[in-house]
Amino acid sequence: MFESLSARLGEVFRRLRAPGRLTEKEVEAGLREIRQALLAADVHYGVARDLLSRVAERAVGERVVESLTPAEQLLAIVRAEMAAAMGGSAAKLRLSGRPALVLLVGPAGSGKTTTAGKLARHLLKRGRRPLLVCADPQRPAAAEQLATLAARVGVPFASAVDDPVGEVAAAADRARRELLDPLVVDTPGFPPGVQPDPFLGELVRALAPGDVLLVLDALAGQEAVRMAEAFLPLGVTGLVLTKLDGDARGGAALSLPSRLAKPILFVGVGERPEDLEPFEPERMADRILGFGDLAGLAERLAEAGGEAAAASAARVREGTFTLEDFLTQLEAMGRAGPLDQLLARIPGLGKVAQEEELERELRRARAIIQSMTVEERRNPHIIGASRKRRIARGSGTTVQEVNQLLSQYEGARRLVRELGKRRLPPGWGSPAR
Repeated sequence: MFESLSARLGEVFRRLRAPGRLTEKEVEAGLREIRQALLAADVHYGVARDLLSRVAERAVGERVVESLTPAEQLLAIVRAEMAAAMGGSAAKLRLSGRPALVLLVGPAGSGKTTTAGKLARHLLKRGRRPLLVCADPQRPAAAEQLATLAARVGVPFASAVDDPVGEVAAAADRARRELLDPLVVDTPGFPPGVQPDPFLGELVRALAPGDVLLVLDALAGQEAVRMAEAFLPLGVTGLVLTKLDGDARGGAALSLPSRLAKPILFVGVGERPEDLEPFEPERMADRILGFGDLAGLAERLAEAGGEAAAASAARVREGTFTLEDFLTQLEAMGRAGPLDQLLARIPGLGKVAQEEELERELRRARAIIQSMTVEERRNPHIIGASRKRRIARGSGTTVQEVNQLLSQYEGARRLVRELGKRRLPPGWGSPAR
C-alpha cells in the first residue's frame, strides 16, 4: 500500500539532515521535492498545493524541539497536515432511524457488492444485526452474488430487484419484526462518466437513508474525484475506498476528502469478508510516511486470535512483550490475513520477502518457541548455550537458527520499546486545525 509514495517521501526526508532551525531555504527545497512526490502519486494538484502551503506556513522559523532535526520537525508537520487533508479524525456511520438504512452507490466495477458483504460483517462483529438487501435490478445475478456473500458472513438476505422501492420498504418492515438493524442496501452501478439513472435518485428520495456511502476504486487516483461528482446529488454522506491494498500511489485517499468535502469511512484492503477497515486519517498518514501502523496490527491480530491475542496485543501497544507474546501473535498471524499486509504495518518492513518464504520462517519460529520452557519464553536472557542446543534438537532446527530467532526477537522488542518512548514534536498525533 502506497509503496511508491512512501519510498519517494522517505528519500526526501533522508536528504534533509541538518541540525538547527528550519530555514526558509531548507523548507522550500524540501517542499519542492514533496510536491513532486505528491503529484507523481496522482494527488490532485489543488490538494497538493493547499497541503504544502499550510506546511510552509507552519514550518518556517518554527521552534525545533530538543533532540529533533529540521527533517524530523518538517516530517511531523507534513504528517499532521496530511492527516488533516484526509479528514483529520475518523468519521463514523450515522446509523439513524429504526431500522437504520445504509445505501451503497457508485460506479460499476468499484466493488459495491463485495463491500456490502464486508460492511455487514463489520457491523455484525460490533453487535449489530444487519440485513443485506439487493436493490440492483440491472446486473444479472446481482441478487445471487449478494445472497452468497450474506450466507458467507452469516447475515440474513432480502431481494428487492423487481420493485426496489416497495421491496426495500418491505425489507424494513421485516427488519422491525425480526429486530434486524441496519439494512445494508446494494444498488446498481453505472459506467464511469455516465450519469446515474434517475431511478437511483428516486430510490434515495423514497427511502431517505441515513447513510449514503459512495464506493470508489482507489486505483482510479484523482480520476475518482471526477467519478464521484456525478453521485454527490444523491446526498452522499461518506466514502468507501476499495482495493487500497493494491494502490502504490495514494492519490485517491489524499485527494477525495478535501475535494469532495466528504469523509472516507472505510477502506477495502483485500478480497476476504474481513478485509474492510475503518479509515483512520492519522494512521493512514503514518503508513504513507513509512511509520507503519502498530495499533492497527495489534487490533487485527487481537480479532483473529481471541482473548489471548488481545491481551498480548495490549502489551505490544504498551511497548513490552515476551517470547510468549511473540508466539501468541505468530499463531494469530496465520488467521489474520496475508502476511505481506500484516508486515506492511510494521515500520521499516513492508514487502520484505515472498509469501512462501515468510510462511517457512513463521513455521520455523513457531517450532523454536514451542520447544522452549515457559520460563525461557518469559525470560529469554536465561537461554545459554546448553539451552539453545536442547531447543534446536526439540524443534528440528540448528543452534544458528535459534540464535537468529532470538536476535530478531530482541530487535523487534527494542523497536517496540523505542516507539513507545519516542519523543515527538508538538502536534504529533493531532492533525492541524
